[in-house]
Amino acid sequence: MARPGRVQTQDRDGQAEADDRSWTDVLVAVDVGTSGARAAAFDLDGSRRLEVRHAYPTATPAPGRAEQDPRDWRRASLSAVGELVRVLGPRRRILAIGLTGQCPTICLLDARDRPLGPGLTYRDNRATAEAAWIRARYGDAEIHRRTGHLPAAFHIAPKLMWLRDHEPASFRAAARALQPRDLMALELTGEAATDGSHAAATLAFHLAHRRWDEGLLEAMGLPGHLLPAVRPAWETVGTLRPAIAERLGLAATTPVILGGADSQACALGAGVVTGGPVSEMAGSSTCLNAAVEAPLRELLVTHYPHVVPGVYTTETGINTTGAAIAWFASLAYGGRAGRPGTRDYARLDAEAAAVGPGAEGVLALPVLADGERTDPSLRAAFTGLSLRHGRAHLARALLEGVAFAIRDQLELLHSAGEPVTELRVSGGDTRLTTWSGIKADVTGLPVTAIPGDAAVTGVAMLAGTGAGVYRDLSEAIGRCVHQLPTVQPDPERVAAYEQPYDAYRSLAISPAVRREPGPL
Repeated sequence: MARPGRVQTQDRDGQAEADDRSWTDVLVAVDVGTSGARAAAFDLDGSRRLEVRHAYPTATPAPGRAEQDPRDWRRASLSAVGELVRVLGPRRRILAIGLTGQCPTICLLDARDRPLGPGLTYRDNRATAEAAWIRARYGDAEIHRRTGHLPAAFHIAPKLMWLRDHEPASFRAAARALQPRDLMALELTGEAATDGSHAAATLAFHLAHRRWDEGLLEAMGLPGHLLPAVRPAWETVGTLRPAIAERLGLAATTPVILGGADSQACALGAGVVTGGPVSEMAGSSTCLNAAVEAPLRELLVTHYPHVVPGVYTTETGINTTGAAIAWFASLAYGGRAGRPGTRDYARLDAEAAAVGPGAEGVLALPVLADGERTDPSLRAAFTGLSLRHGRAHLARALLEGVAFAIRDQLELLHSAGEPVTELRVSGGDTRLTTWSGIKADVTGLPVTAIPGDAAVTGVAMLAGTGAGVYRDLSEAIGRCVHQLPTVQPDPERVAAYEQPYDAYRSLAISPAVRREPGPL
């Protein structure tokens, strides 16, 4: 069994150490993420004061497969919260705990809530045949109208269909099918629940009616009892089970707020609750979210209920962005340890900054997860290489390749009738300062970094709202959303990127979904 990795206790925003007496009340966000679980403590003005991380591995036993051990999700999350509580000490009062996590990732549990096998992550593309069956059965327009999505192996329902057909004994024994955040809600409170942002990622949730689509479940051959009740993201799912409270050193009356999927929580933490700005969650993968009053008709744009009442979010995504940079940093800058750290990223950032736009002809496709969610057959590549190129050119090309993928997604949103005025970026890879400039020049949009990580900030805001710390989410946004200075695009560099961007699209965009690019 894989064990959680190294614990990192840190003050990511640099505002205060754990023993600073200027703050006493705390909101805690728990994120069961892709590379590990973390628990973050926020003061009531949205400043992240302390964070603890426990890592866990992802297994790739065959091409197109990406699995994690659900026991690692539990163990790492509880250990991170326990360590956070110990470091905060008795003077800190934890008012509420909010939850988020990677999505859509799924595991089966038996009647005693024991995992029946590995969890299939969102990067797992084994269920392509099942997704194709759903698409053929309903047609693109109908399935998009009902769910806000087009079927892909990325979604939960095709994954469950695959498990039903290929792991029948486990499927018959299953009492629940839960995503990582849902599993932690169950572990902490004993209550099984999910919210609309997680439910929509299943491909079995009726977007307009905000409930499970029984007709879809029946046609897919999936029993509805496997799926948890759907509740608002800002609602208290329960309080801590006594045994968990004792283990963590917290009061059993501590409320646990359900929270939302990481990308929708990130949009809230970036203040993206009305049209215009787009939230970029820049983590291991990238999610791009805009707030809309009603779903768009463009079939290639997916939709979720926002964690804000009465609003939807659009979403498009890229499977390996920060993960692609970490992979390259390990190979080219990480030394014998093979683990990129702050110094390795600083060297990569500085070297990439010294190379001009277009990386002197080197082009990168950052598709390192055995396929992209819109095209499982796509693979990564570097092209245009020559003996005159070095690792700095590859680093620059990889940063640009991700920016090209982001531009393509933003152009799709714009062509669907949703104006894009600004890119708001948050997540671990905002530490690469060169990247914000590249994104601004590639997209032609102003780019604003949100300090820290807006996903966990958004979860803390939901926790505070659910616990009554904030009157409503509008008050939470006013107190907790902070921005760094905006990077404006440079007209000359914007023009210099047109030809490399066209070259990227000729390699990365499948003819089946290719469209004429348009200005943002």
